[in-house]
Amino acid sequence: MRVEPRRRMRDYVRGLLGPVGRKNSWQLAEYAGHQAPHSLQHLLAGARWEADEVRDDLQAYAAEQLGSPDGVFIIDDTGFVKKGTTSAGVQRQYSGTAGRTENCQIGVFAAYATSRGHALVDRELYLPNSWTDDRERCRAARVPDGRVFATKGELARTMITRALASPLPIAWVTADSAYGQDSHFRRFLEDAQLSYVVAVPKSQQVHGPRIDHLFRQSPPEAWQRLSAGAGAKGERFYDWAAARLPAVWEFDGEEPTRQRWMLARRSITRPDEIAYYLACAPLEATVADLVRVAGCRWKIEECFQSAKNECGLDQYEVRRFVGWYRHITLAMLAHMFLAAMAAQEREKGEAITTRPTSWTSRRPRFAVCWQLDPTSVLRTAATQ
Repeated sequence: MRVEPRRRMRDYVRGLLGPVGRKNSWQLAEYAGHQAPHSLQHLLAGARWEADEVRDDLQAYAAEQLGSPDGVFIIDDTGFVKKGTTSAGVQRQYSGTAGRTENCQIGVFAAYATSRGHALVDRELYLPNSWTDDRERCRAARVPDGRVFATKGELARTMITRALASPLPIAWVTADSAYGQDSHFRRFLEDAQLSYVVAVPKSQQVHGPRIDHLFRQSPPEAWQRLSAGAGAKGERFYDWAAARLPAVWEFDGEEPTRQRWMLARRSITRPDEIAYYLACAPLEATVADLVRVAGCRWKIEECFQSAKNECGLDQYEVRRFVGWYRHITLAMLAHMFLAAMAAQEREKGEAITTRPTSWTSRRPRFAVCWQLDPTSVLRTAATQ
C-alpha cells in the first residue's frame, strides 16, 4: 500500500476514535485538519487497498491482545437504517436493531470474546435476492459480478471458516436462534470440531419432541441458579436446567468424543420467560461451561453498541459495496484498539474466580440425562 492511503487511513481511524460528533467524512476531515473531505472520501471509494487484508491484520491483533485457548466466536447481525434504494443491499427488511421492518442494510458480524475482552473481528454485507437477481443494480453499486446470493447462515459459515485459518484461538461458537435453529449450521460446526451453544426457538424438535415439552418434564432438582456473566448491573443470574442427549450413532460412532446437550434459561423474576439452547461440547464440559458460553452471546450486542456509539460503525455515508466494507472494517479496527486498551487496564489487577460445578442425575428420564443442582440434592437428602 502506498504511503498516501496509509496516512489517510491513520487520519480516518484517529477521527473514529476522537471526540467527533458525527463521524462522517466531512467531520472526520475537519478533525484531521484537512481543508475538504475529498481525500477521506477517496480512501473509501477509489484508493487502491484491500479491506480484507486490514481485516486479517485486525484478527491477528485480536489474537495477540485478547487470544485465549477457550475463545468464543459469536455470530449475530445488525441493521443500518438507510434512505433510498441505491445503497448496496438496502431494502425493506426486518431489522432486529430497530425491532421492526425498515428500509435498511443488514450486516452479519462476528465477535471474539475471552476473559480478556471482546471485539468485532469480521463482517459480511447481506445481499437479498432483490439485489443478486438484478445484476445491473449490483454493478451500479459496485457489487462484484461473482457475488451471488448467500443466506445469513452461509455468510456466518464463511466467517467461521476464515477465522479457523486465522491466528485466533477458537474453542466455542455461539449464536442466536436465527442461526442455531439451522441444522446445517450446527452440523457444520461439529464437522469443524468446534464446540457450540446456540439458541433455538421453543418449537425446536429434539429427537422428536419439542424442546419446551421436554423441559416441562424436567425434575425440580434439574434447575440451578448460575450466573451468565457480569452485566452493567452486576452478575446476571438465571435459573438453568441442562440435560445430556443420547449419542447419534450415524454421526458419533461407537466412541463419541463430544457430548450433545439441551439447555434452558429461566428468568428469576418472570418464570414464564424461558430461552432454549442446543449445545455440543467436550465430554468433560460442565453445565457451568455451557452457561458461560451462552452468556457470551450478549457480548456481541455490547460490541455493536460501543462500536456504533464510540467508533461510528453506523455513521457512514457511502452507498457502494466497497465503501461499506472499508468504513466498517476501519470502524472495527478502531473498536479493537479500544478493546485492547481496556484489556491491558483490566489485566493490571485481574481477580481469579471459580466456576460452579454440576452433578449428573443417576436416573435418566425421557432418553436424556438431567444435570441436577448439587444444593438441591443435598437439601433433599437431608430431609429424608
